[in-house]
Amino acid sequence: QVHLVESGGGLVQPGGSLRLSCAASISMFSYYDMAWYRQAPGKERELVARLTRGGSTNYAESAKGRFTISRDNAKNTVYLEMNNLKPEDTAVYYCNAFRSTSGLDFWGKGTLVTVSS
Repeated sequence: QVHLVESGGGLVQPGGSLRLSCAASISMFSYYDMAWYRQAPGKERELVARLTRGGSTNYAESAKGRFTISRDNAKNTVYLEMNNLKPEDTAVYYCNAFRSTSGLDFWGKGTLVTVSS
Protein backbone atom coordinates (compact mmCIF):
# COMPACT_ATOMS: atom_id res chain seq x y z
CA GLN A 1 0.00 0.00 0.00
CA VAL A 2 1.38 3.37 -1.03
CA HIS A 3 1.63 6.25 1.41
CA LEU A 4 2.89 9.77 0.91
CA VAL A 5 3.29 11.63 4.17
CA GLU A 6 4.00 15.35 4.15
CA SER A 7 5.53 17.20 7.07
CA GLY A 8 7.12 20.55 7.85
CA GLY A 9 4.16 22.86 7.48
CA GLY A 10 3.21 25.44 10.06
CA LEU A 11 2.86 29.11 10.82
CA VAL A 12 5.60 31.42 9.58
CA GLN A 13 5.94 35.18 9.31
CA PRO A 14 6.21 36.89 5.93
CA GLY A 15 9.78 36.69 4.70
CA GLY A 16 10.40 33.49 6.62
CA SER A 17 11.34 30.03 5.42
CA LEU A 18 10.01 26.51 5.70
CA ARG A 19 11.17 23.14 4.46
CA LEU A 20 8.51 20.63 3.56
CA SER A 21 9.26 16.93 3.37
CA CYS A 22 7.34 14.09 1.78
CA ALA A 23 8.22 10.55 2.76
CA ALA A 24 7.00 8.01 0.24
CA SER A 25 6.45 4.34 0.80
CA ILE A 26 6.74 3.52 -2.89
CA SER A 27 8.58 0.71 -4.56
CA MET A 28 11.04 2.03 -7.12
CA PHE A 29 10.70 5.61 -5.90
CA SER A 30 13.37 6.83 -8.29
CA TYR A 31 11.14 5.92 -11.23
CA TYR A 32 8.56 8.51 -10.24
CA ASP A 33 8.23 12.15 -11.10
CA MET A 34 7.64 13.97 -7.83
CA ALA A 35 5.79 17.23 -7.39
CA TRP A 36 4.37 19.64 -4.87
CA TYR A 37 0.95 21.16 -5.38
CA ARG A 38 -0.96 23.57 -3.21
CA GLN A 39 -4.55 24.58 -2.68
CA ALA A 40 -5.51 27.84 -1.06
CA PRO A 41 -8.97 28.38 0.43
CA GLY A 42 -11.51 28.89 -2.31
CA LYS A 43 -9.02 28.18 -5.07
CA GLU A 44 -8.14 25.25 -7.29
CA ARG A 45 -5.16 23.04 -6.64
CA GLU A 46 -2.12 24.27 -8.54
CA LEU A 47 1.33 22.94 -9.33
CA VAL A 48 4.11 24.53 -7.32
CA ALA A 49 7.14 22.52 -8.41
CA ARG A 50 7.96 19.28 -10.20
CA LEU A 51 11.13 17.20 -10.25
CA THR A 52 11.20 14.43 -12.82
CA ARG A 53 12.93 11.08 -12.49
CA GLY A 54 15.51 12.45 -14.89
CA GLY A 55 16.26 15.49 -12.75
CA SER A 56 14.39 18.15 -14.70
CA THR A 57 12.52 20.76 -12.72
CA ASN A 58 9.75 23.19 -13.42
CA TYR A 59 8.20 25.75 -11.12
CA ALA A 60 5.14 27.90 -10.98
CA GLU A 61 5.96 31.50 -11.80
CA SER A 62 5.09 32.48 -8.24
CA ALA A 63 7.64 29.98 -6.91
CA LYS A 64 10.58 30.72 -9.17
CA GLY A 65 13.55 32.13 -7.32
CA ARG A 66 12.04 31.41 -3.90
CA PHE A 67 11.26 27.67 -3.80
CA THR A 68 13.53 24.72 -4.51
CA ILE A 69 12.41 21.13 -5.00
CA SER A 70 14.83 18.29 -4.37
CA ARG A 71 14.77 14.58 -3.72
CA ASP A 72 16.76 11.92 -1.93
CA ASN A 73 16.10 8.62 -3.67
CA ALA A 74 17.96 6.72 -0.98
CA LYS A 75 15.46 8.00 1.58
CA ASN A 76 12.39 7.92 -0.69
CA THR A 77 11.85 11.56 0.18
CA VAL A 78 11.16 14.75 -1.71
CA TYR A 79 11.61 18.22 -0.26
CA LEU A 80 10.38 21.71 -0.92
CA GLU A 81 12.54 24.49 0.42
CA MET A 82 10.52 27.69 0.60
CA ASN A 83 12.14 31.06 1.22
CA ASN A 84 10.87 34.63 1.39
CA LEU A 85 7.37 33.36 2.07
CA LYS A 86 4.43 35.62 1.37
CA PRO A 87 0.87 35.62 2.72
CA GLU A 88 -0.32 34.44 -0.70
CA ASP A 89 1.71 31.25 -0.21
CA THR A 90 -0.76 30.22 2.48
CA ALA A 91 -2.27 26.92 1.41
CA VAL A 92 -2.38 23.21 2.00
CA TYR A 93 0.64 21.71 0.25
CA TYR A 94 0.31 18.26 -1.28
CA CYS A 95 2.94 15.81 -2.39
CA ASN A 96 2.36 13.93 -5.65
CA ALA A 97 4.11 10.93 -7.17
CA PHE A 98 3.50 10.10 -10.82
CA ARG A 99 4.93 7.32 -12.91
CA SER A 100 4.40 8.16 -16.56
CA THR A 101 5.09 4.67 -17.89
CA SER A 102 2.19 3.15 -15.95
CA GLY A 103 -0.02 6.10 -15.12
CA LEU A 104 0.28 5.42 -11.40
CA ASP A 105 -0.55 8.60 -9.54
CA PHE A 106 -0.44 9.01 -5.75
CA TRP A 107 -1.20 11.88 -3.41
CA GLY A 108 -0.46 12.72 0.19
CA LYS A 109 -3.01 14.21 2.56
CA GLY A 110 -1.31 17.57 2.69
CA THR A 111 0.36 19.86 5.17
CA LEU A 112 -0.87 23.34 5.99
CA VAL A 113 1.40 26.33 5.49
CA THR A 114 0.21 29.63 6.94
CA VAL A 115 2.14 32.81 6.27
CA SER A 116 0.99 35.56 8.56
CA SER A 117 2.30 38.16 10.94
